Amino acid sequence: MTTVAPSDTFSIGGDLPVHRLGYGAMQLPGPGVWGEPADPENARRVVRAAVEQGVDFIDTADSYGPVVSERIIAEALHPYPEDLVIATKAGLTRQGPGIWTPVGRPAYLKQQVELSLRTLRLERIDLIQLHRIDGEVRLADQLGAFKELQEEGKVRHIGVSEVSVAELDEARSIVDVVSVQNLYNLTNRQSQDVLDHATEHGIGFIPWFPIATGDLAAPDSPVADIARELDATPSQVALAWLLHTSPVVLPIPGTKSVEHLTENLGAAQLRLSDEDMARLDALA
Repeated sequence: MTTVAPSDTFSIGGDLPVHRLGYGAMQLPGPGVWGEPADPENARRVVRAAVEQGVDFIDTADSYGPVVSERIIAEALHPYPEDLVIATKAGLTRQGPGIWTPVGRPAYLKQQVELSLRTLRLERIDLIQLHRIDGEVRLADQLGAFKELQEEGKVRHIGVSEVSVAELDEARSIVDVVSVQNLYNLTNRQSQDVLDHATEHGIGFIPWFPIATGDLAAPDSPVADIARELDATPSQVALAWLLHTSPVVLPIPGTKSVEHLTENLGAAQLRLSDEDMARLDALA
């Protein structure tokens, strides 16, 4: 069985060491990240398999379903292993499949954290992340809501998602930001400056949508070539590239299949050479 054991670790907030290859629970609900999955028991099976294969960092959100993803995690894993870190998010509301609307009113954010605590069956959330900045509410008020919950012992660490370097710096002036979650992968590096900034300051960088090989996985592409040379898959190469890019990167590939889960986690065992990395870096 594949495990993430060969991958090194990163300490979120300086006190939560996790293997750098985690699991993203966005795909657990139904189509459009909406409603119940077609096979709830399979969804629970995937979550359990992730932990069985060494994953100790799971990323979810109150808006996945909504509520569905958090509930499945609790059903599958509670009581939780002592070393398991569950990160969730608040700040996006849902009006239907594929529809996401930011709401950053402090009272709403506090309510959602309380609901996440109940759904996940936790007394404290290890990492709460502002899912999106609400442009209609002062950032200090949005993050201030999390800070108050942190002072009450209901939140351990605070992170942000989809921010610019300027927004990350503003957030860091309000609270101690331990993680940033932005879109970033082999084919989309628009957040390179944010990753560089996170690396410089030791902030965890959680790339969402980490596997996006697309046309790069064509049989004659460098990704496919390297995959053949390493007896791996293009997806594994894409994840291994992320792991090699910076020591603060925490990829969270998601899947509804135990088979694909095992394949993804196999990326932890890949060792890319400097030449491999140069070939992949040149694809930007």
